[in-house]
Amino acid sequence: MKPALAPTSAPGDATAIARDSVANGADLILVLGGDGTINEAVNGMVHSKAALGIIPAGTANVLAMELGLGSGLDRAVQRLSQSVERRVSVGKIVNSHDAPRYFLAMAGAGLDAKIVYDLNPALKARAGKLAYWLSGFGHIAEQVGNFDARINGDVYRCGFALASRVRNYGGDLEIASGASLIRDDFEIVLFEGSNPLRYMWYMMGVGMRRVQGMHGVHTVRAKQVDMTGDVHLQVDGEYAGRLPARFEIVPGALTLLIPPSYK
Repeated sequence: MKPALAPTSAPGDATAIARDSVANGADLILVLGGDGTINEAVNGMVHSKAALGIIPAGTANVLAMELGLGSGLDRAVQRLSQSVERRVSVGKIVNSHDAPRYFLAMAGAGLDAKIVYDLNPALKARAGKLAYWLSGFGHIAEQVGNFDARINGDVYRCGFALASRVRNYGGDLEIASGASLIRDDFEIVLFEGSNPLRYMWYMMGVGMRRVQGMHGVHTVRAKQVDMTGDVHLQVDGEYAGRLPARFEIVPGALTLLIPPSYK
């Protein structure tokens, strides 16, 4: 198959483009975009033999930062050229409202998904990552809705749960410090409480990279988490519906170009 450019013009285009490219025999798909565009491409590539390469051009560039590609195009392209193919697991979100959706980086339920849901797209386009912080501060007077997360037979009552395959969160923060794209599980970080001021305290811990030692924060390794309640969901920073839902690992589902230095 000859190299071809395929620009997107609307949400969902990247999934269709990737799926058609795979069907036409593509062995490499390079995605120039942010984590949402990459997520769409992943959903068109899962279980195929085609390799995915990432060129950062989004708001947070979580995956590019995680892999050490950086957010600058020149540096990222140089490091991508030295990367090697590696088969990795992906996450899958299953709920009763929508078709199953795959993700490479992370999925969240509760507070962070509510922030994504309320995010103003025009503000995001102008302000970038600052828009997420402004949306978060808009919830400072609201009680955080709670839900139940069942993991390895135990039930946790929480207001925010993150099932992550990456350490990076928002591009320059870190919540799941033990997560890795080359593992076959999630690092799941759960936050207790409904008082919004408590979550401001948690975010201070995130900023200082000490959140996992804080009272009310639980970290669990698992291949599946089942959640019940009535809160929002996000996948790779994009809105993904509401609970109930299951996050589960799909082993060896995607070939990813990874720099040799990534561990």
